Amino acid sequence: MLIPYELLVGWRYTRAGRATRRNGFISFISGVSMLGIALGVAALIIVLSVMNGFQKEVRDRMLSVVSHIEIFAPNGEAMPDVNQTIQEARQNPAVVGAAPFIATQALLARGDDMKGTIVRGIDPALEPQVTDVAAAEKNQGIKRLVPGGFGVVLGIELARSMGVREGDTVTLIAPSGQVTPAGVVPRLKQMTVVGTFDSGHYEYDSALVMVHMDDAARIFRLEGPTGVRLRLKDLHQAREVADELVHTLSGKLLIRDWTRQNRTWFSAVQLEKRMMFIILTLIVAVAAFNLVSTLVMTVTDKRADIAILRTLGASPRSIMGIFMVQGAMVGVIGTLAGLALGLGIAYNIDVIVPALERLFQASFLPRDVYLISRMPSDPQQADIMPIAIISLVLAFLATIYPSWRASRVNPAEALRYE
Repeated sequence: MLIPYELLVGWRYTRAGRATRRNGFISFISGVSMLGIALGVAALIIVLSVMNGFQKEVRDRMLSVVSHIEIFAPNGEAMPDVNQTIQEARQNPAVVGAAPFIATQALLARGDDMKGTIVRGIDPALEPQVTDVAAAEKNQGIKRLVPGGFGVVLGIELARSMGVREGDTVTLIAPSGQVTPAGVVPRLKQMTVVGTFDSGHYEYDSALVMVHMDDAARIFRLEGPTGVRLRLKDLHQAREVADELVHTLSGKLLIRDWTRQNRTWFSAVQLEKRMMFIILTLIVAVAAFNLVSTLVMTVTDKRADIAILRTLGASPRSIMGIFMVQGAMVGVIGTLAGLALGLGIAYNIDVIVPALERLFQASFLPRDVYLISRMPSDPQQADIMPIAIISLVLAFLATIYPSWRASRVNPAEALRYE
């Protein structure tokens, strides 16, 4: 197969041709442009992969505690007919699990230490159907909740902050008091810590308390569950299924899916991701347009070669093609190197970051700030393909003007002083 001479000459110019001082400098500039493109592409891939991984990790850990859909009565009241609501919800083919619950807030005290907590009354037999944290082997304390036992399961961070372990007693203080001859006094109940749970999500591990649903109803004087939690086959269909349940469930009920519960957080992550993409694309653009200076210097150095090619019959379009090939080669090699570097780091970031943390004796992700303690990464084709295409397009655009200048070189003028 014959290879066009434009490609051969352009590739030779990319490799700097003759070993002169000027060619060596041009080769150095080409290498810098290539390295800049590679680093820009790699930075884009790594940052977007980490942001994708961060979003996925927080979402998965959050959904290990939070159900896909919650159905509850207005004003925190007990639902009139929980069993009927569960049966109607299960008729939707997307629903694979349902469990009643009681949700309220209270104070948890041990000695002088007092914490505000979210109290969730659950049915230990049904809770594994709707949350992963109840089904996990490491969270066996949830199975020890029995009606009338007044046991409590604490998030692991909450237990650490209060200094309690399994078997210790804590005091649960209900927000609504009881009326006595001495006035309104808060309702207190001694609870026994029967276990802890670890969801990996700091917000819930530091504030959530689980008790048996019957005990929660007695402590907070409720007639029954305040809501039903649902698990779906596909968590991404939560909004559509919630809209369907609005029309199929009977009674005046409120329905909330996990996307609406955390809308602000997910919107902020998407906005940050778009802004980081724009900012880091400018790095690639700067590196790509360094090709302009590289090719202008190459055209100036190769004026005699261009004149000889023109006298041998090369057309201006062929001359333009030679230098476009040279610039395109730099863009392609830089982009491929950036893809290899970026994907290599993105797929091994769980090894690289801990090594750097040990080297510098620092923690890059404190759990109380970033909700998770390890650097996640999730490279997605939807991000990688646009990055590669944008890099190649910018490199191609940077070659147009210098290549056009090369095609306009006058052979007679170029050879006058040679």
